[in-house]
Amino acid sequence: MYRREFNSFLLKAGMTGFFTRRHNSPRDAWEQSSVRDLYSSAIVIDSLCAPLGDIESAPSPEAVAAIRQSGITAINFSISVPDFDETLRNLASVQRQTEDSPDTFLIVRRRSDIDRAKRDGKLGIMLGFQFPTVLEQDVERLSTFRNFGVRIMQLTYNNRSVFGNGCLDTTDAGLTNAGLDAVKQMNSLGIAVDLSHSGYRTTSDGIAHSSKPVLVSHSGCAAVYPHPRNLPDHTLKSLADRGGYIGVYLMPYLVPSPTIPTREHVLEHLLHAINACGADHVGIGSDGGIQRVSLTPEQKANFEHTLAVRKQAGMSAPGEDRFPYVPDLNGPDHMLTIAEELARRGQPSSVIEKVLGGNFYRVIGEIWGTN
Repeated sequence: MYRREFNSFLLKAGMTGFFTRRHNSPRDAWEQSSVRDLYSSAIVIDSLCAPLGDIESAPSPEAVAAIRQSGITAINFSISVPDFDETLRNLASVQRQTEDSPDTFLIVRRRSDIDRAKRDGKLGIMLGFQFPTVLEQDVERLSTFRNFGVRIMQLTYNNRSVFGNGCLDTTDAGLTNAGLDAVKQMNSLGIAVDLSHSGYRTTSDGIAHSSKPVLVSHSGCAAVYPHPRNLPDHTLKSLADRGGYIGVYLMPYLVPSPTIPTREHVLEHLLHAINACGADHVGIGSDGGIQRVSLTPEQKANFEHTLAVRKQAGMSAPGEDRFPYVPDLNGPDHMLTIAEELARRGQPSSVIEKVLGGNFYRVIGEIWGTN
């Protein structure tokens, strides 16, 4: 099973919550009111998110309600799988969904579409690739898929590709000549280079050789927890020095197994990234869904099957033995909850607004253009 199907496990799980709510003091209530006002006016972007459990079916009323409740302005939605024909079907399905639900969805092809999504109360969908396989077969497809609206693309997914090494490879030779050429073409075409899931040297090469800022749409901080999916401080600083962006994910890889990640772990990574990069380069890339996860026996069985397939395919990361989400950041209010937690930790409104989406909005404008 691939990343899209892994996210599908989460999104088909339902809307029932199971975590204990915190009791708020009067000061907390004041902070919540202030942060909620900020949140309602902010551009809120999840730099990797799957809003629908099944992109081939019309969204359920529950899914639409969760999307509207979330207040999220736009997402980077990964539609690629290793198979070319299935990737095309996914692309067509998302396009059809937006045509069939024009009051809910908007395809984002330029930065001004993010503003339009905010103004019109729609969810802006930025089409993205995590799997480079279809591009390895023919790099000229970069232009083709860009014309289809795909404007964010990874060079690797955990394992070695034609373009460079993945984060699970035992060696990392950095970007290949084909990878260097792909970065150059992506810069020219206005496609965002996403270095998530890449090896450390491949990531550093991508940062150094890109003429435009790059994304690491969903990752964490190796200084907080050393995991192959998380980046060391010197890479985070290099990313920031070149104007780039990192989205902190809501995944088990924030902490060692068997610990179940909590919002405290997410905030630890977020605040470390802000310290390492500066406040202008950090956001949230949940790598999950919008609807609340409820772990029914069927969903647990689906997860175990998905994990087994990923292991067999050699793409399973260390620590992928826990359910792929953060239980107390579970559901459509996850971005708002993070904003409230940042406020409780003394972060000013200007920083909170940047982390919610302002930083991604800035960097995507530098890559795509500001129209």
